[in-house]
Parts: sequence; C-alpha cells; structure tokens
Amino acid sequence: MRDFYNKALIGLLGLLVISFLVGYACVDRTFLHVSLLPAGTGDLRWSSQAEDDVNQGGASLVKIDDDKFSLSFEFTLIHQAPYPAASASLVFKDKEGKSTLVDLSRYDHLSFSVKCSPANILTFFALTFEDKVSVANDQLTYRGPSTFFSCNESWRDINIDLTRLETPQWWFDMFKLQLSDRDYKLDKVPRLSFASSSQSHFDVVSKVQLEDIVLSGHNWIYMYLFGGFLLVIWGGYAFWFFRQHTQAVVDELRDKIQRDRPLVAYQQLTLEPHRDKDKSAILHFMATNYSNAELSLESIAATIGVSRTKINDILKAELGFTFTGYLNKLRLTEAARLLAEKEDANIAEIAYSVGYKNVSYFNKLFKEEYNCTPKMFKVFYDRAPGDEQ
Repeated sequence: MRDFYNKALIGLLGLLVISFLVGYACVDRTFLHVSLLPAGTGDLRWSSQAEDDVNQGGASLVKIDDDKFSLSFEFTLIHQAPYPAASASLVFKDKEGKSTLVDLSRYDHLSFSVKCSPANILTFFALTFEDKVSVANDQLTYRGPSTFFSCNESWRDINIDLTRLETPQWWFDMFKLQLSDRDYKLDKVPRLSFASSSQSHFDVVSKVQLEDIVLSGHNWIYMYLFGGFLLVIWGGYAFWFFRQHTQAVVDELRDKIQRDRPLVAYQQLTLEPHRDKDKSAILHFMATNYSNAELSLESIAATIGVSRTKINDILKAELGFTFTGYLNKLRLTEAARLLAEKEDANIAEIAYSVGYKNVSYFNKLFKEEYNCTPKMFKVFYDRAPGDEQ
C-alpha cells in the first residue's frame, strides 16, 4: 500500500501543478486588459487626432499637448457653428500606419483617470462602422454610441461600461432609423474619442488630461475549457485512484495471508514433529480444535496437562502470540481463506465455522486484522481489476 500511496501522492502533486499552470494561463486569457498608454506599448496601435467644428463653419479650437504618456489637450468652444464641438481621438492604425477598424467586442469596460481645468462635463464616444448604413471614410455615417463624465482639477477615476452607451438621436433621424434600434457592435471601431459636451464652457480655454487608459473585458470560453480540462483529468485520476486502490488492497490482503500462513499453518502443524512434547501437544491441539467455540486456555490446559502459564510462555516464545492472540490468528486466517475461495460464502456461517459465536465480534476482530470488514474483503476479491474469477 505504501508504494500505491507514494504513486498517488506523486500523481496528485503533478496534477495540482498542471492544474495551476493551465488555470493561470486560462485566467490570463479570460480577463483581458489592454493599456493604451503610453502610446505604442499595447497590442492596439493608434495615433492622436484633434478635431474641431471648422468644417461646419465654426471657429472652435483644439490642440493636443501630449499623446505619449498621457492624452493631454486643450480646447476653446466658440458660439459660431450650429453644434460647436472639439475633441481628441485615438485613431487606430494597422502595422503600416494606416487607419483601420479594430475589433473591440471582447472588451466591455474602458477605465481612465482624468482631471480638467476648469471643471467640465465631457463626452466619450466609440465610433463604430454600421453595416448597411456606414460608408467607408465618411465618419458622419458611422454610429457613435456615447456617454458623459464629469471632471475637475483633482484626479478622478472613471469606469465606462462599453455595453451601455447611448446612440445620439440625430443619427437615427439622419438615416430614418427606429429609435428602438439601440443595439450596436464594437467589432469595427476606427477610433475612441474624448470630446466637449453641450454643457462645456464657451470662450474659455479648457484643459483636459487623461492617464491610465485601459480596455478590459472577459472571454469566458477559456474558463469553460478549463472546467472541462479539470473534469477530465481529475475524473481520470479519481477513476485510476479507486481502481488501483482496490487492486492494492487486494494485493496487500493476499500478501498478508501468504505471510501469515507459515506462521499459522495448522494443517502442517499436525504432521510436523516437535522435540518438545508440550510444544507439540499445544500446537497440535490448537490446530485441530481452533474451530471449537468453547475452546479456552483452561480447557486446553486441562486436556493436555500443561499449565496455563506454560502454554502462554510456549506460544509467546515459539510464535510471538499469547493463547488468545494465536487462537484468533488461526481463526481469522482460515476465515480469510474461506472468503477468498468460496464464491457463495456466507459471512455468518464462516464466523461460526471458525469458532466465533458472535458475528459482530468476528467482524470487529476481522477489521482489526485486515483493515476492512469481511464483506468488503469479499468484494475486493470478487471484483478486483484483473482478478481471475
């Protein structure tokens, strides 16, 4: 059994290490985090772009001061265009530096830190290419789901839920779409923008600084795969463990019986001569009368004419047992043999046949000797893997 438990422990530790490594890899791929700052360090390439309302006949101004370690810009809104606006955008680029559409559908949140002077209400929007509506390179036809956030002269952490942005009504009106069509996809996004709002200050220089811009999301497929992986490997380990444990128990029981039989080979004891007549008489009597439920130290002493003390001394010196210990050894070894060899063995009948009048007491002694009940002992022998029937 020790060899089995050593193998089981090594297997358990190996599975724990493998499970940890695979789990770490799956968790790393499940919880997505992409930092957009500093520029050029993440998986998404982008360049900054300032936009104003000049093309609408306006006079608003906007200037980007830093786009490396932060996105810092300042703008001044002027009442001239129908809808004065100013913004700073992260325009996504491909490997060749050309504007491209990126798939952000794996991400569900955008977080960043922001401060502005003076205090302001700003707009965040993610421009998206809408099939059957948008025209390539015509931003006015792109859907722009958006939300608002406030900022002041102290740093503030903002967390935007990208799945709950609102599309402005003018876009629905322009393309005569139903207002109930609120669903949008983030699988074709050309840019993310931070812009003024209708509540921003006019004729005042507004300064905005954003840091730690991070996209985050979840891809649960890896956790599902990890769960399936755990089910397979640990289920396989459990199957192997119980199968091998059963076989190890059977092998240990058989080995124990084989080791005990030379010690308590009562059939041979009746034939083997002994120089010591008392010793020979004691062993012979016990070998032929162990099944007698009334057998006791007093009865054997009276029958062969040897004192109780000498009987115990002889058995202790010869076999290492007291009278009671040796008698139980004889009976239990024979009971184990009968359980293993007789397919239709009845536990109560076997208990009686080897000299026990109380089946519960027999079960108790048997479990102490073989570390399992007679019933389980029988099951191990009848159903052990590879056991010949």
